[in-house]
Amino acid sequence: MAPHYCGVCRRTSFAGRRHLYSAAHRQRLREALGRLQAKVEAARAAIGGAAVRRCEAAEPERRVWCLCCGRDVPRDGRRGGLALPHAALLQHLAGPEHRRETARFWRENRAEAALRQRFLVSAEDYRRFTESLARALAAYEEREEERVREMAARIREAERRRQEALQAALETEPQPQLCAGPALHNSTTGHRGDISHDAEQPGPSGMQQAPDLNWMEPGHALTFIGHQETEGRGNIHTGARPPWLIQEEEEAGNQQQIGPSYEEFLKQKEKQKLKKLPADRVGANFDHTSQTGDSWLPSFGRVWNHGRRWQSRHQFRAELGEKKKKR
Repeated sequence: MAPHYCGVCRRTSFAGRRHLYSAAHRQRLREALGRLQAKVEAARAAIGGAAVRRCEAAEPERRVWCLCCGRDVPRDGRRGGLALPHAALLQHLAGPEHRRETARFWRENRAEAALRQRFLVSAEDYRRFTESLARALAAYEEREEERVREMAARIREAERRRQEALQAALETEPQPQLCAGPALHNSTTGHRGDISHDAEQPGPSGMQQAPDLNWMEPGHALTFIGHQETEGRGNIHTGARPPWLIQEEEEAGNQQQIGPSYEEFLKQKEKQKLKKLPADRVGANFDHTSQTGDSWLPSFGRVWNHGRRWQSRHQFRAELGEKKKKR
């Protein structure tokens, strides 16, 4: 008899389809259908009273494993930023595909025929759910509009109170009055008052009174200090460059270079590359400062790292002689 794989027990039975009538298969089938039935009953409870709630953006999607169809189906529906509990699961249970797959599952696993209707939702029940869901959505939108109107009323009331408080504060605040100091010029006698005394009279805000502006009248002795001009530069009225730009140009010309130059940066970068190479590589310790003549030619003795190459021949012979002595 050909082996049979049972999806409920998740094992291969070499007894063929007789495995479907075994006690172990019946027990596992009851347990699996019991888990699915609990979720279907919870969805059926929402048919008469659908609910709507706000859905957060980071909220994970809840899914239910449909044993009859052999796949995951979403439990809740989504509409904009709202979550519709059990809407997607009820739509799946009422669909023709689930009805067809349920019949196939019952036939293949020899389940009790009386239990099949518990895992299906009729078209009439699903229509009742859609009507209940429409009423729930309308009630939710009405509550949201009412909440928005209440919030707008609170904002308007707060703004009105703020305006009233501001108006009351402006009405109760005393207006500042300017204190008139002694007359600077007596129209009857023609004599002026003491300018220094008038300048020291404090004003209403604690500041000194404005100085006398009649300094161009006869009798005032003013000292002329001459025209203040900068030789060779001029000023902004003559079309010269403003002094703040001249100062920046001088600072830019006298500014010293900060940090290493580009050539030094390339040398340092080359050194960093050499540090990553093996330290005992050929030619790593070669002395590049050694002086050699134009007539010098290598003797092809051995690989060297320091000094002339012809010295490597003597070094090799010395090492060879030491090895022979040790033997």
